[in-house]
Amino acid sequence: MEQTDQTDDAGLDGTFPRWEGPAIGLLDLDAFFASVEVLDHPEWRGKPVIVGGSADKRGVVSTASYEARKYGVHSAMPSYQARRLCPNAIWTQGHYARYRQVSDQVMAIIDDETPLVEQVSIDEAFFDVTPGRYSHESPVQICRRMQRRVEDLGVTCSIGLGVNKTVAKIASERQKPRGLTVVLPGMEASFLAPLPVRAMSGIGQATERRLADMRIRTLGDLARADVKQMRRVFGVHGPAMVTRAAGLERSRVRPAAEPEEPKSVSNERTFERDLTQRDEILAAIDHIAEMCGTRLRRKGLRGYQVTLKLKFDATHARTAQRQLDERTDDEHVFGRVARDLLDTLWKPGTPVRLVGVGVSGFGARPERQQALFSLDDGPTQNGGSSGAPATKPLAGQRDMRELSKAKDMVRQRFGNDAISYGRDLRFRDRTSDTAPMNKPDF
Repeated sequence: MEQTDQTDDAGLDGTFPRWEGPAIGLLDLDAFFASVEVLDHPEWRGKPVIVGGSADKRGVVSTASYEARKYGVHSAMPSYQARRLCPNAIWTQGHYARYRQVSDQVMAIIDDETPLVEQVSIDEAFFDVTPGRYSHESPVQICRRMQRRVEDLGVTCSIGLGVNKTVAKIASERQKPRGLTVVLPGMEASFLAPLPVRAMSGIGQATERRLADMRIRTLGDLARADVKQMRRVFGVHGPAMVTRAAGLERSRVRPAAEPEEPKSVSNERTFERDLTQRDEILAAIDHIAEMCGTRLRRKGLRGYQVTLKLKFDATHARTAQRQLDERTDDEHVFGRVARDLLDTLWKPGTPVRLVGVGVSGFGARPERQQALFSLDDGPTQNGGSSGAPATKPLAGQRDMRELSKAKDMVRQRFGNDAISYGRDLRFRDRTSDTAPMNKPDF
């Protein structure tokens, strides 16, 4: 049985369904950034509000209020398109510190209900309310109380509740805003089966197309797929997708004290005007690799796999990857590899809209480079063959890393503008003004 609030009256008469087994929820704040802006500007209530970068600087929409969404505006939409769809919208570039403040208040509410809370972004968190673990209340009753307490802050949330994270995530998106979708234990398969495969996180356009070629279009189709064939096509991801689509995933909520190591650290920038010359694209790679190196050192991470991403227009992007012999956090090492990957993605004269550099592979380096597969949208190619020699640090590279560490210390003490390379100044006023507000490491 699936119960969906706003339309049902489950629990309103004081009775709640009996729950046996795990109970995992996902709380998702409704149009969060826009909701906080309306909270702070009551005169904006009932009007279309868009948080994002300007259309004149190739900005994108971070969040749109539900009034703006009625016009077709949505997150990640180019700002010029949003402006055309909703010319009377109220625009703001956003106030991240304020959003973090409200987010912390919401997370404190969840933490007050259960110690098993895993925040996955500024506006989302999984939580475990399995009966008998920390409370004997019905999980549905706890979720309703969470919603009321969040609404008392001046914002609203939607919650999905099920036996695992996959079900909770999908359920949280079924009714927004102010929705509570409950999938009782044993009803996972019937709830998931009719939904399109894209409803499950981790399946993007490229994977959806490959599944469609296999005549797999719904999660029910995916749950019935041949596991051996799925492994042949998708590697280790294949069987995992089948398990999740069948509602059989076994999930664990990881509290803050047990953070999951990020799979990758990356930075990217969209440019106000296309880059067309090789020297400026290389300078952009160096500029972004430096930002990525700073973040790696701050997190205490070193990786052996380097990714270069180029975006040529609003919808077409390509990536290339190459492995190093040793793990590193030094942009003078992995940045040089990213530069070397440029020719695998770019032809002279092709305009480049976005440049990204990422580092992954934070565990032990495998003996041989395995075939690469990405669930992300867009084509991915390996920058070298599996037998290609990996890159080792050059002599004197240690001194360059020490220079980077010294630069980090100066910027931490005196601000990011205290010390800059010439290339940094070159791009200071050329990037989009969209703030990277909610981007997790991938």
